[in-house]
Amino acid sequence: MKKLAIGLLFLSVGMLVGCSNMESDLGMYEPESQYYDTSGESYAEVSENDFISTTDMPVSTFSADVDTASYSNIRRFLNDSSLPYKDAVRIEEMINYFDYDLEAPGEDEVISITTELSTTPWNENHQLLMIGLKTEEIIFDDTSGNNLVFLLDVSGSMNNDNKLPLLKSAIKLLVDQLRDIDRISIVVYAGAAGLVLDGADGSDREEIIDAIDALQAGGSTAGGAGINLAYQVALNHYIEGGNNRVILGTDGDFNVGVSTTSSLEDLIETKRETGIFFSVLGFGTGNLQDDKMETLADKGNGVYYYIDSILEAKKVFVNELGASLITVAKDVKLQIEFNPLNVKGYRLIGYENRLLDYEDFTNDDVDAGDLGAGHEVIAFYEIIPAGSNEEIDTSEFEIPEDIKYDGTNFSNELMTLSIRYKEPNYDTSELIEAVVLTTDFIETPSNTFIFASCVVEFGLLLKDSEYKYDSNYDGIMTRANNSLGTDEYGYRAEFITLVETTKLLSD
Repeated sequence: MKKLAIGLLFLSVGMLVGCSNMESDLGMYEPESQYYDTSGESYAEVSENDFISTTDMPVSTFSADVDTASYSNIRRFLNDSSLPYKDAVRIEEMINYFDYDLEAPGEDEVISITTELSTTPWNENHQLLMIGLKTEEIIFDDTSGNNLVFLLDVSGSMNNDNKLPLLKSAIKLLVDQLRDIDRISIVVYAGAAGLVLDGADGSDREEIIDAIDALQAGGSTAGGAGINLAYQVALNHYIEGGNNRVILGTDGDFNVGVSTTSSLEDLIETKRETGIFFSVLGFGTGNLQDDKMETLADKGNGVYYYIDSILEAKKVFVNELGASLITVAKDVKLQIEFNPLNVKGYRLIGYENRLLDYEDFTNDDVDAGDLGAGHEVIAFYEIIPAGSNEEIDTSEFEIPEDIKYDGTNFSNELMTLSIRYKEPNYDTSELIEAVVLTTDFIETPSNTFIFASCVVEFGLLLKDSEYKYDSNYDGIMTRANNSLGTDEYGYRAEFITLVETTKLLSD
């Protein structure tokens, strides 16, 4: 059944409630802005991955990540003539913002693997290893029904043009893509939680648009109550075998009721057992709770996007609709075992908050990242070749017995890559593997390698990384210009503009 519910009454009551400030239970900082007030924003502190001696620990394990929020948030800063805060820069999310020309999976494959090895552009004494994953493409019109529940923040803090009005426009773009078999509901929260639209089907466009247009901002933020109601509505309209998802739209200002990061995290972890995914759309400037929103999407088997413009909304809800909504592989984990005969040390670039323990790889109870249809994920390792005189700060590792080097000569093997993933409706993981040889090294890498490494180098400069070495803006722009490819939507050209902007601001 579909209906306009108690939303308008709720909104009039919610607007009478005053706003309050969020308090967090984590050790996060609230940065001071150079040009505009972002003192209410918070970002989780990120400590860069260091080089690890292969003889100390030859195995690296981490979770896949398809969030892109960091890149569009960085763009927001730069377009406002301000350099982003270092902890707002997550290099893996910058890389994975773009489309690449990775080989698609073959028949009966869910994930394909692409690897490439060449010289590190910012340090000619190192090698750079690219690992690329791509999931199977699925035509959106051929998929099962979508049961989407929008959980919308209509508190007073959302009363800016780049918040609730932009959020409403973004949802309308998605509504234009819906089919008759799809269901959409709207839950709002501000002082209390209310149901505005209950299970309208995709053909009821006028009713859906009317519900969206009626939304107004006012009141404080009862995020926890809204999450509970949204999951209940999603369960009421659950589509067996379909895509059941709660999509939170907010600036992240949870400050009434269940609001601390740990309590919200516990709530989302409990709710994901229902088989309902949880994605997050971040909006606005001033009190963006980036750390909290990333955590919620991670724990809810969803994706975190930051929407800084209507064009970004189009990218998420039109250009990449299948990847945004249709999960084809969940709990995707990567484990790389380097050969100490050929690798002296290695460093995973980015993915700092996605690291896993060695034993987590084979433990199917350990949560990891989820990939949508046609998603591409790229990760880079910077490698110190065997025979290098470079010193590596060693650390104490307890190497598991089954990976201790036994003296076997693997000759030209550089590393072994293992990937585990689960199909959306299964709880047991599948394993796929690949091997990279030292002879796979190429002097002239592909455009995918070149452009993606440009994004990495840009991230190193934005973070003022200890490992930026010879990174420079001019080199990035030259290499990026030479590897633009088709650039259908102009995202790569825009990247070059952002690099130039950063250079000018830095100067």
